[in-house]
Amino acid sequence: MTPADQSLAARELCTLAPVIPVIVVRAPDHAVPMAQALVAGGLPVLEVTLRTPCALEAIRAMADVEGGVVGAGTLLTPADVKAAKAAGARFGVSPGATDSLVAACEDEGLALLPGAATATEVMALLERGYTVQKFFPAEVSGGAPALQAFGGPLPQVSFCPTGGIGLGNAGDYLSLRNVLCVGGSWVAPDALVQAGDWAGIERLAREAAALPR
Repeated sequence: MTPADQSLAARELCTLAPVIPVIVVRAPDHAVPMAQALVAGGLPVLEVTLRTPCALEAIRAMADVEGGVVGAGTLLTPADVKAAKAAGARFGVSPGATDSLVAACEDEGLALLPGAATATEVMALLERGYTVQKFFPAEVSGGAPALQAFGGPLPQVSFCPTGGIGLGNAGDYLSLRNVLCVGGSWVAPDALVQAGDWAGIERLAREAAALPR
């Protein structure tokens, strides 16, 4: 998969909804009902972070949820990429971007949303052909004003900012011309997940899906 193909696939995913849920699955039996609630609420693109022992199992289960597009977040190594692709992930998200990680995604044909936080990192990914990137950690890296500033010298790059974003400040990012969507965990809070309150998660998803951009 070439960088151009990677960026095209990432752009298509990022335009499906204004928010990509960043999901931490702690119990395998939560995976399917959580995915169904988020998709029903209008958020079809689901990022399952590889931070728990059952994350890959959750990706396998969510991959069969109708209307959902499931990917793996917190990709750190080529081994993570291979495992995520084998589990059924259709895209990957990384907090940063190393040469080996990016090459592994290209080799595996896994669409990648690579992370960058500085102009130099953005430029390095752009030089490689990645025109859609993750801005992380967004809030502590300057927030919406930083992304707006990137738009001047780097207008050809579009972003999905993640990190410290919630309903209250998502609109600040979504109003920017170089932001396609935002990523956030507020639509699937741990308290609701542990309580099995799937209706509550669907309500949060609907609220997020209605955000203007």
